[in-house]
Amino acid sequence: MLANDFRFCRDVTRRAATNFYYAFRVLPPERRDALYAVYAFCRAVDDAADETEPSEAPGLVAGWREELERCYRGMPLHPVTAALAAALERYPIPFAALSAVVDGVEMDLGRRRYSTFPELETYCRHVASAVGLAAIEIFGYRNPATRQYADRLGIALQLTNILRDVREDAARDRIYLPAEDLERFGVTDADILRGVFNRRVRDLIAWETDRARAYYDEARRFLSAEDAWSLRAAEVMRRTYGEILERIVAADYFVFGDRIALSKARKLRLAASLWLGPRFA
Repeated sequence: MLANDFRFCRDVTRRAATNFYYAFRVLPPERRDALYAVYAFCRAVDDAADETEPSEAPGLVAGWREELERCYRGMPLHPVTAALAAALERYPIPFAALSAVVDGVEMDLGRRRYSTFPELETYCRHVASAVGLAAIEIFGYRNPATRQYADRLGIALQLTNILRDVREDAARDRIYLPAEDLERFGVTDADILRGVFNRRVRDLIAWETDRARAYYDEARRFLSAEDAWSLRAAEVMRRTYGEILERIVAADYFVFGDRIALSKARKLRLAASLWLGPRFA
């Protein structure tokens, strides 16, 4: 039964997040399975908010919070949390980290705009950095600075997601770009919702891209040499999403067209470069 639970989590990760799936492939099976369980839990909570009727979403998200509590008491009821409970026997995944993910999803239920960047940064820490803080306990690390690495990288990845998904979020009447930044560049909500692309919008996206790049750079500074090998899957993610960010730059910051993504072959090459590179070096 447990093998089926882990297989279920793996399939969720492969279908919903190919970037994560290929990054995790560089890890030993037991660590990989634990990460699939963490991701599948986060995906389930997110889907409870995004893929259901708005009136039902709060109750479903609250149900996943209760299930997380049961999981940490060793009494899971769902295949995802059954796999997660098994992972907890091997790895000290903090309850606070996964609970913070639920908090972040609940933030999404109650708002469709963010006034300031500090507000958005708080959201990013809940839905992305918290996942990183759970993941590093599975990767393994020695240097306490790795927690800062996970925090900054999570913010960078989420900001990249926000930039990549501006058009898709606008279709759901969501704008994650801070209102203070729109005002700074003379961009209105209506511009974003209608997909207007002019010099002001371009400069806004360029500003946000530079901000995301700064978080990638800061994350890299917190990565210690002693933890570089154990964090290679996280580094695959940094390189993958960093390349997506650079493709936004190469598109002259036009984020209203087809979704920017990497090919399967490119993702595999990025993963292989970290897996094989140090060994052949």
